[in-house]
Amino acid sequence: MLIYTEQELKQYVPLNLEAISIVEEGFTKLAKKEVEMPPIMRVDVHDQNGEVDVKTAYVKGKDMFAIKVSSGFFNNYKLGLPSGNGLMMLISTQTGIPQSLLLDNGYLTEVRTAAAGAIAAKYLSRENIATVGVIGAGSQARFQVRALKLVRDFKKILVYARSTDRAKKYAEDMAAEIGIEVQVMDNAEQVVRNSDLVITTTPSKEPIIKAEWLHPGLHITAMGSDAEHKQELETEVLARADKLVCDTKAQCSRLGELHHALDSGVLTKESSIIELGQLTLKELRGRENDGEITVCDLTGTGVQDTAIALFAYNEMAKRNLGIKIENKTLSLKN
Repeated sequence: MLIYTEQELKQYVPLNLEAISIVEEGFTKLAKKEVEMPPIMRVDVHDQNGEVDVKTAYVKGKDMFAIKVSSGFFNNYKLGLPSGNGLMMLISTQTGIPQSLLLDNGYLTEVRTAAAGAIAAKYLSRENIATVGVIGAGSQARFQVRALKLVRDFKKILVYARSTDRAKKYAEDMAAEIGIEVQVMDNAEQVVRNSDLVITTTPSKEPIIKAEWLHPGLHITAMGSDAEHKQELETEVLARADKLVCDTKAQCSRLGELHHALDSGVLTKESSIIELGQLTLKELRGRENDGEITVCDLTGTGVQDTAIALFAYNEMAKRNLGIKIENKTLSLKN
């Protein structure tokens, strides 16, 4: 077995166009029904405002597939710790024997989630955007903007977070990193009304964005609602969208923003809902004009995890990196 550390993975598996392309291929294979992906298993730790998810997917034709354990403990910022953590294990599709442990502390999840956001923007946002709005100031708020910068050029970021101090720190850091103006806003409404593209990255349990704030040409990528009790968008936001896209309809109807829209009755299962893989497969078209309002509901899929884990493994293996552990098989005799 090969074991890789967070430090190694961060050094050799960057968030770049290749990583985005690898994740996009995963969505395409999902749309082509070349993926076996079971429902997410989740353990809620409500008294600590935490959760642990287990996600996996087998992609036909691949030598290995990933099983990922991912945690989100949203009070960790009070301890000076990141909210996300976890690890991935790669298992042989021929023998079922574990081949590798990727001790990434959630880094690969950050990369593959940001990649999905970039893919959503690539197909759904206007090509020419000036201002990006960000709701939230955690690590994914940073990764999403880094990924977006690889597929869209923009001149300004507006950020809002419950903690003004965290929003100010985000603004300072991202302005220095990307080299553009980042402005802290007093509320989410100011962000939405003045942005061409909005990314929501919070574990909110109540809607943050209201339908009355929407305007022609706006794209929203909502990636915070990955459990039944989370919600970032008013259900009417989804109903007003000219195009509503999900990473998977089955998962979003159980966990995502779509879940709340279906439960409230503003949408039905007969409503026009597109899967992201249908866009990457070119089966359906994304944005068709600059006036459309588009929304993408991302809940995070096992196929993204297998895609990024295999990408990471290959990048590390070709450099002959990692700790090798000999795992001798014992033969039992009667």
